[in-house]
Order: sequence, then structure tokens, then C-alpha cells
Amino acid sequence: MAVMSALSTGQRLTLLVAVLATAGAGVAHYAGAASVLAFAIAAVSLATLASIVSFATEKVGARFGPAVTGVLQSTLGNLPEFFIVVFALADGQVVVAQTSVVGSLFANALLVLGVVIIVGARRDGVMRFRPRLPQDTATLMLSASFVIALVALSVATGDKASHHVDALSAVAAVCLLAIYGAWLWSYLRSDGPAAEEGGATPAGAEAAPAAHRAAVPLAVSVVLLAVAGAGAAFASDWFVSALQPAIDTLGISQAFAGLVIVAMAGNAVENVVGVVLAAKGQADLAISVVKNSVAQVAVFLFPLLVLVSLLFSHHLTFQLAPVYVGAIVLTALALWQITGDGEATVFEGVALVGMYVTLGAFAWLD
Repeated sequence: MAVMSALSTGQRLTLLVAVLATAGAGVAHYAGAASVLAFAIAAVSLATLASIVSFATEKVGARFGPAVTGVLQSTLGNLPEFFIVVFALADGQVVVAQTSVVGSLFANALLVLGVVIIVGARRDGVMRFRPRLPQDTATLMLSASFVIALVALSVATGDKASHHVDALSAVAAVCLLAIYGAWLWSYLRSDGPAAEEGGATPAGAEAAPAAHRAAVPLAVSVVLLAVAGAGAAFASDWFVSALQPAIDTLGISQAFAGLVIVAMAGNAVENVVGVVLAAKGQADLAISVVKNSVAQVAVFLFPLLVLVSLLFSHHLTFQLAPVYVGAIVLTALALWQITGDGEATVFEGVALVGMYVTLGAFAWLD
């Protein structure tokens, strides 16, 4: 009751929908409901739980700057994706696991970022933000692209290293995690007083008043995070259980399911939060949430799941289909070109969305 009383009417409604959807997903799973229905309910559950995580994380991060808030929100926002991939690997669905990770990367870097830029630049035609994070994200993406391209070239040429993809992927995963850790340490310190001097916040990136953002008590936000995180774990299990039967019923490929459907469900936080923040004129925070998610998927979530997969009989590696290897490299270059200068136009946002739609069409026809 204390939790409910601290929330607004809209927040209570969202929490109620999340509880009902999660309960419905559990009932559909254990009652043996039709696969498509069980899959749809589980997807709604994941989306609403992600919304709760988003709201609670924003309140927890309201005490800090865009860097800390963006990292926190992206980390917790990727929980559903983490659980989905783990359960997919446990179920032997390696293609779904791999394409959902890669799809998460594309969804955030192309679709979500593109929509955020379109919304953020709709008034003045240009969205302005601090250039450091976009530049850092491009470097992190290129680091991941280096590993993925190296593995692809090794397999294509059939050299001796290609017979040890699991070991090569494990070593590369450790290196990428080290790169991410080194970057994160310096990035989180960018919210300090020194970083805020000299007009570090561009026009159009006003932060909401602290009193307004911290209206919900910290304890309530932490409780919501814990409950939503636990619910996401169960909902992800039920989601994956219904996935393959739903794929068979709908007649879609595992690649499309992983690259588009699962990736979108697992990234509901970034899909909603980044756009809402951009619409409010909080450009720095909007870019921080989306860009942090891109960086995390590329050099944290993907390598972490590669190492976790060693505990299962089916392993996740950095070996991807050639078309996705090319798409990742080109995505890294597109991010550097479009956002590296600290501003982006509506035209550039549309270009990113167009790239994602084209990639989705390829997965559909594959």
C-alpha cells in the first residue's frame, strides 16, 4: 500500500497492467494456452515490466547526472534481453539467442536512435547533445565490430583459428568486458562538477527540476526495481517457451523472430524512454539512455552472454552470418558519422530508421 500511495494515477495503472499481464502470462504458460496467445501475453508482460523498470530507474537516477542515469537505466533495461537469451540457450534455440542479441544492437542503434533524433529535432530541425558519448559509443561499436569481423574472416578462410571459435570468442569476450570497464570508469566521472563547467549542457537539453524528478521516495523505486526485475525473469522464461511454437504457427523464420520481435520486446525500455525524454527536450538524457544501451549490448551484454553460455551445452559465439557482420560494421560507421559531432537532423534520423527497416525486410525474406 505504501508503494501504491507514492505513485500517481497513471503510474498505478501501469503497475496494475504489469501485474495482470505477468499473471496472465503465467496462467497461459501453465494452462497450455495457444502458443501465439501465450507469446503475445508474455510480450505485453515484458513491455509493461520494462516500463516499470524505466520509471523506477529514472527516479533512482534523478539524484545523479545523465551519465549515471543513462548507464543505470540501460543496464536494468537490458535485464529482459539477458533473461531471454539465457533461457533461449537453455532451450537450445541458439539462432534465436544470437539474433536477439544482434537484433537488440540494431534496434537501439538504428530504430530507437533514429526515432529519438526525429522527435528531438522536430522543432528546430536539429537535435544537439554532448558529443562525448556518441564518439565513445562509436569506438566501442568498432571494438566489437573488430572482433566479429575477425571471427568471420577466420571462418571464411578456414584457418586454424576457425576451429576454435568458442575459445576465440571467450578470449575476445574478456577483452571487450575489460574495454567496457575502462570506458565506464571514466564516463561515470563525467557527471562531476568539472564536466558541468563551461556550458556542457547544450541548448534544448534542460534537466527536469530535481524536486520534481525525485518526487517518488528512493525506497519505493528500489522496491519497484526488485519486483519488476524478478517478474521479467519469469516472463522471459514463459516468452521463450512460447516462442518456437508461435514461430511455427505464424510461419516466420527464427532469424526474423530474434532480430525483430524478440529484440523489440527485450528493448521496450529504450523504445519508450528515449523517445519520451527527447519529446521533453532532454536531449542529453535521451541520447545517454539509447547510446548507453548500444554500448552495453555491444561490449557488455554480448560478451557477458558469450561467457555465460559456456555453462550450457549450446554456446553463444561471435560467429555471425556474413550479412550481419557487414551490417554491424556499417552501423558503427553510421553512428560515428551521424552523431559524432554532437548534433543530428531529422533527415539523419529518418536515414537510421530506413536502415533498420531494410535490415528487417532482409530477415523476413531470409
